[in-house]
Amino acid sequence: MSGLICVLLLFKPIVDLIDINGLYTNFVVFLSAKTIGGLLRIPCSYDGSIIGLPAISLDVRFGCNGLEAVIMFAIAVIVFPAPWRIKLKGILAGFVIIQFLNILRIAVLAYVGVYHKGVFDVIHMYFAQVIMIAVVLGILMVYLNYVRGHNPS
Repeated sequence: MSGLICVLLLFKPIVDLIDINGLYTNFVVFLSAKTIGGLLRIPCSYDGSIIGLPAISLDVRFGCNGLEAVIMFAIAVIVFPAPWRIKLKGILAGFVIIQFLNILRIAVLAYVGVYHKGVFDVIHMYFAQVIMIAVVLGILMVYLNYVRGHNPS
C-alpha cells in the first residue's frame, strides 16, 4: 500500500500527468492563507506553496502540508483488522481532523513567524512536528477504541 502511494506521489510520469501532492499543497495553502488572514488578521498572500507574510514567507511542502500525516494514519487504519466500511469512515474522519489541525498549525507558525521570529525555527522544527505526530497517534487511538467497540471479542 505504501509503495502505491509513493508511486502516485513521486513517480515522475504520474506526477507530470497529475501532481497530487502539488494540488493538495495548493489547497492547503489556500485554506491556511484564508485562516491566517481571517482568524489572525495577519495580511498575507499566497502563490503555489508559498504564503507571503510581513517579515517572513512560509513554504508549505510535503511533510508540512499534512499529506504525510494523513498517509501514515490511513496506512495504520488499513492494516488494522476491521470491516472496510469502518476503515473508510475512520480514514475520512482522520483526514478531516488532521487537516483542520494542520491548517491551525500553519496559522500558528505564521503568527510565530511574524510576531516572534526569534523562536520560529525551534517551534517549527521541534514542537510543530511533534504535535502533528501526537495528533496522528491520538486520532489512531480513538479510531482503535471505536473499532474495538464495533468488534466485540
